Formats: sequence, structure tokens, C-alpha cells
Amino acid sequence: MDKHQKQALQVAKEIVVKFIEIGRISPNNFDQFFAPIYNEVLNTIKQDTTQEDPNDDS
Repeated sequence: MDKHQKQALQVAKEIVVKFIEIGRISPNNFDQFFAPIYNEVLNTIKQDTTQEDPNDDS
């Protein structure tokens, strides 16, 4: 598991936990939501890192 996958996993976990806490997702059906959330977060992270300028030192 690479660095981006670990980051995406952590963020997806936090999002799902928040949705469970507010009642938007049930613990019984979180498996229907976790994969799409994880994939979207991972795609966003990867997309963001490909848009960064590798010569930017700031």
C-alpha cells in the first residue's frame, strides 16, 4: 500500500465515521458507501499530486 492509498484510507474512514455519527450511513450498510468514498478520495489525491509542479519548492 503506497502513501496515497494510506492517506485515502484514513480520510475515507473519517468521512464514513462522521456520516455514521450523524445518521446518514448506517453501520449495517456502510459497505455500500465505503468503497465509492475511498475511490473518490484516492482519485482526488492522485489527481491533485499530478497537478502539482515538481519544481515548486514552496
